[in-house]
Amino acid sequence: MFTLIPTSPAADAAHDAAHEVAARFRHGSYGVKCPTCHVPAGSLCLARRSVHAARRDLYRQNPKAIGLVPLLLGRTR
Repeated sequence: MFTLIPTSPAADAAHDAAHEVAARFRHGSYGVKCPTCHVPAGSLCLARRSVHAARRDLYRQNPKAIGLVPLLLGRTR
């Protein structure tokens, strides 16, 4: 048995903002398109406040390792 923890509006907003930032910068599973709801990479899944399991599995099969330096330098020549 588990206990439900009451949430506050501030906690809800912080959770939504974390998903928005991850999607905007294509972090983690937001870097691939979702095979379940067919949204492109960099977009939120149609399921509110979650990532579909198929999208997460697709990312885990072929993760892209991007360090901080390539992100700061931009596109290479």
